[in-house]
Amino acid sequence: MYSVTTEALPLTDAFPYERKVTYYGDDAVPTRALLIYCHGGGLLYGEREDLPELHLKTFTEAGFRIAAIDYPMAPTIKLDGILEAVLDAVREVTEENRDLPYFLFGRSAGAYLMLLAAASGKLPHKPSGILSYYGYGFLTDQWFETPSAYYMQFPAVPESCLPDEHEAPFCDAPLDTYYDRYIYARQQGRWKDLIYEGRDKYFYRDYTLRLADSLGAPLFAAHSTGDTDVPYEEFRALQAKYHPETMIAVAPLHDFDRDTEDPFTAKLLEKSVAFLNEHLD
Repeated sequence: MYSVTTEALPLTDAFPYERKVTYYGDDAVPTRALLIYCHGGGLLYGEREDLPELHLKTFTEAGFRIAAIDYPMAPTIKLDGILEAVLDAVREVTEENRDLPYFLFGRSAGAYLMLLAAASGKLPHKPSGILSYYGYGFLTDQWFETPSAYYMQFPAVPESCLPDEHEAPFCDAPLDTYYDRYIYARQQGRWKDLIYEGRDKYFYRDYTLRLADSLGAPLFAAHSTGDTDVPYEEFRALQAKYHPETMIAVAPLHDFDRDTEDPFTAKLLEKSVAFLNEHLD
């Protein structure tokens, strides 16, 4: 059975708010590598401790120590600050575990941030590989800045769900409390406006993968054909650009691996571990 420990990352002038990392490891199994995990939530909600038990058990029993990191939430902090916080957390965690090779792992927005981090050239050394579950790179147009047909089916969420300008930066944003911000953003086609501030040309240059010819590491990417949040066409663009190992679910779901009773989820984790083993330094 895996053990769990949580540590605080240091407060600095650049990051004067609470950030933590939660480690999961199986003491009965030799640790072979570090798996740095970044959660999803559209950058507007989410928690670092959101990995299902099956995922934690599978990876730790295979000898991978998981480090689940925090990052600050939009719209209080925009993409520039979010990405810098992720890069800083990766640096801190890899320095603490400098004797281990490491992989990047993210789901949805977390995968997006890990892909950006890998493409940025700002990591202390290259990861051995990247796991992207329903991630994206804003490689295709419109879907992220126009109203979502899927979220338009939900009851309308008012603009009053958004914080005022005095909200302090924070990382822990449970779905039950903050999911309405994401629904509002997708209903109104304002998602990009809430996570990014600046000129469009810098968004496409710095916060998409459109100009990133290489990620600098092997990639495993999983997606569903009926993804309700990130269009399958976005995955196909990611696939065409980086030629990753892939696993595709035929399902009308975004986070399809949340169903840990589905044999497909077990197969996804098995294939993920095989990818990690293949690329372990």
